[in-house]
Amino acid sequence: MSKRTAQDSKSVPLPLPKGSRATGRVTITDVAAEAGVSSMTVSRALKMPELVQEQSRERIFAAIEKLGYVPNQAAATLASARSQVIGVLVPSLTNAVFIETLSGIRDYLAEAGYQFLIGETGYARDKEAQLISTYLAHAPAGFLLSSSEQHEILQSRPASRAIPAVRMFDLGRSNDEYSVGFSQTKAGYAVARHLAERGYQRPAFIAAQLDPRMMKRREGFRKGLQEAGIDPAVEVLLPLPTTVDMGAQLLRRVLEVRPDCDAVFCCNDDLALGALFECQRQGIAVPGQLAIAGFNDLSWAACATPSITTVITPRYDIGYKSAEMLIRQLKGEDIPKGRLDLGFELAVREST
Repeated sequence: MSKRTAQDSKSVPLPLPKGSRATGRVTITDVAAEAGVSSMTVSRALKMPELVQEQSRERIFAAIEKLGYVPNQAAATLASARSQVIGVLVPSLTNAVFIETLSGIRDYLAEAGYQFLIGETGYARDKEAQLISTYLAHAPAGFLLSSSEQHEILQSRPASRAIPAVRMFDLGRSNDEYSVGFSQTKAGYAVARHLAERGYQRPAFIAAQLDPRMMKRREGFRKGLQEAGIDPAVEVLLPLPTTVDMGAQLLRRVLEVRPDCDAVFCCNDDLALGALFECQRQGIAVPGQLAIAGFNDLSWAACATPSITTVITPRYDIGYKSAEMLIRQLKGEDIPKGRLDLGFELAVREST
């Protein structure tokens, strides 16, 4: 057996896989070499293919397919100081209202080539501030926000003031503050006028969560009753998350204070359904003895027995149009109306 020499014992480096880095990742330089063009031409073909000659473009995309090239989004983010990611903050991921809005956001951003990060704030200002700070570290292209408080938090950070943002659900004070939604105050007003026109004289208002949108509905409801010469029978407000069971509890409180109450406006459909269940438990005829109105028109509101009068809100469209408005800002397009009012509709059903 022959002796091994020192040279024999040295390790021989293996060739790296296709790619110019030790990771073997295929780079834009590899694609350029394969296609016989410059790296700049490859980059241009990916971003603005219409600016690259057809023959060169065909060679580039053939090389991309052959080599399995995947664009490095992290590098693109560093180069532009912005990502293709949108930060989205909503109060709840279990509430059907916000789920439908997220569906609208998802559909538009998918068309526009953007991804989004979803943050659940739980209606807590501290958590809103924390999520905004976390998302800013990822250099988001923009934000879709669900409250005026979130907008204030974002604007309070000097480094973020240049980042485009759109408020959803409620409307900003002017066209200078981009927002998509409807007037919560007018919606509450419409319910009050409807009950007054139907002859109800002792209406109550019940609400939970008590976020600014809820309170604006209350404000509009009060105004509508006042104009009709009617005083609210009673108001029961609870600063806790809404549930169907809570609707039953709040109605019981109303009837303890005003047994002769003849109508109740619930700040959302969950509470309205709970109130309806409580009426059925107590043998209270709806609407014969007590009318019930809700808010949002969740999928089951029309299927209840009796069907529930409620305010139809454009939840999907709010998400879709908000995302569209944000992307138009990012593209530098002119947006003549920064305050987009999508309106609402009062669905009058059996419960009133």
